[in-house]
Amino acid sequence: MTLIDKNAARKAAFARRKVAHESGIGTAAHLSEVLAGYRGVPIAGYMPMRTEIDPLPAMAEAAAHGPVCVPVIIENDAPLRFRQWEPDCALETGAFGAQIPVNGDWIEPEIVIVPMVGFSRDGGRLGYGGGFYDRTLELLRSKRATLAIGFAYDAQEDADLPIEPWDQPLDMIVTETGIIDVPRG
Repeated sequence: MTLIDKNAARKAAFARRKVAHESGIGTAAHLSEVLAGYRGVPIAGYMPMRTEIDPLPAMAEAAAHGPVCVPVIIENDAPLRFRQWEPDCALETGAFGAQIPVNGDWIEPEIVIVPMVGFSRDGGRLGYGGGFYDRTLELLRSKRATLAIGFAYDAQEDADLPIEPWDQPLDMIVTETGIIDVPRG
């Protein structure tokens, strides 16, 4: 597999995601269903950008029962850190244009809702190419069991997703139509 393979896969997945996003079909109902089973557990969500599916309704519901945080890029080539988020908290623009809380506690999540460009049913994930989530999941998993939940549109599925040895697998994928349990190897 080459960088060209990943770039081509990323370009095709972005196009499919854009069409799905523009159709207005995205919903966080199934994500809320999953998170309801983890009340009180520290959860990391994300602030949706561009055509990413929106997890905010599920995050707001989860925040009523326990800590919710969002990623903050502190430096390139490093794991993400997570700052506490609450509905209607003050936000500012962080790295790459992502909205981040102006202040709040730093939290180490046990569940990470992962945005993505593409996914495969076996837990593969194609991100933006910066490696932030791979480094972060590797670090978190070295300390404790950490559940990685990919959140995406059905249209982002790609059975031939180019995966590399350092890519951190997803444990579950949630889409606008359902929940995909990733088989354990």
